Amino acid sequence: MRNILFLIFLYFLISCKPAINQENKIKEDVTFLASDKLEGRQTGTKGEKAAADYIVKRFKEIGLNPKGTKGFLQPFTFKPKTNPHEEVKFDVNGDGTITGNNVIGFTDNKAENTIIIGAHYDHLGYGGEGSLYRDSIKAIHNGADDNASGIAILLNLAAKLKEKNTNNNYLFMAFSGEEMGLLGSNYFVKNPTIDTKKVSYMINMDMVGRLKKDSALAVYGTGTSPIFKQTLKSHNNNFKLIQQESGVGPSDHTSFYLADIPVLHFFTGQHEDYHKPGDDAEKLNYPGMEIISNYIFNIITDLDNNGKLVFRKTKNEGKNSPRFKVGMGVIPDYMFDGKGMRIDGISEDKPAQKAGLEKGDIVIKLGDSTVVDMMSYMRALSVFKKGDKSKVVVKRGENEVEKIINF
Repeated sequence: MRNILFLIFLYFLISCKPAINQENKIKEDVTFLASDKLEGRQTGTKGEKAAADYIVKRFKEIGLNPKGTKGFLQPFTFKPKTNPHEEVKFDVNGDGTITGNNVIGFTDNKAENTIIIGAHYDHLGYGGEGSLYRDSIKAIHNGADDNASGIAILLNLAAKLKEKNTNNNYLFMAFSGEEMGLLGSNYFVKNPTIDTKKVSYMINMDMVGRLKKDSALAVYGTGTSPIFKQTLKSHNNNFKLIQQESGVGPSDHTSFYLADIPVLHFFTGQHEDYHKPGDDAEKLNYPGMEIISNYIFNIITDLDNNGKLVFRKTKNEGKNSPRFKVGMGVIPDYMFDGKGMRIDGISEDKPAQKAGLEKGDIVIKLGDSTVVDMMSYMRALSVFKKGDKSKVVVKRGENEVEKIINF
């Protein structure tokens, strides 16, 4: 009898235990994914697999259904490119040298159409080709902003959307292979686990963890459906929105745009820790991430009754982008909406640093060309080859400064 009473007491104790709030884990998720334990989450490594296992665990906690090819996972095997201009070849026979894993969860509301919400979780491991770190000693690139931040907001949205806005289904995708060339998203589009003709639109979040004091938030793909611009505007009470119409850019939304799916990509901007070991969890703006998540949730809510969104092709700036024989060695400030190209970072021992250019300088003239925006800067840069020398004029504070740059 005593044992029975104990079991009854234990049952009531467990049943009265408060449920964990799955929406309140943004910082916890980033802290784990960007920890040294995962060694930078490079595709095909133990750290990437540990990150995938963590995301699977979180998907289960939230109550998502598996929608990969092996439970929540969609493995893809590929051979690394030897020629940077060729397309990567996926190996369906499993004989490739690297295997990555997309992690895919599904909320089935028995609706006609599905919204895809995605973010990549891989990063650079100990550095390698994509790193901007120039020290000879290897260091872990934890990628807190790039892109543990996107995964944390994805998980937050998955919890928020549980049993809400049920006129659509939701496919939540954590991509791998993004840093190697959008491989995971590319593979999914070619090997989808749902009917992509029934996808209404796709939302991508990549580097959404460092909302700055001016509250600038870039949104790409605003021209890929006629309804996007008005929807973004009507729910914006917090941000200085920087809108780009094109559906093509250096992140996973591009794979879906090229499959004729409307896309929105959210981004809080470059910073000096981009692709360096300093991109750590303690540097993120967590209140800002909450505000971004709420903004995206409100956009999804507004579009809930709109059925399958109309797709519109945009002017593909990338298609006509000039090719470069040389670089200046700067990180452009993609959030800058003034005239010129503002420098957000300077690489060590590159032409810009040797010429005396500084972070915050705004390039207004390069050679004989006036620079008014990113595209005009790219066109101006494309005419130079290795060994050339040119005049560069920058605005530094209130002054114009002229320097000579050697390519």
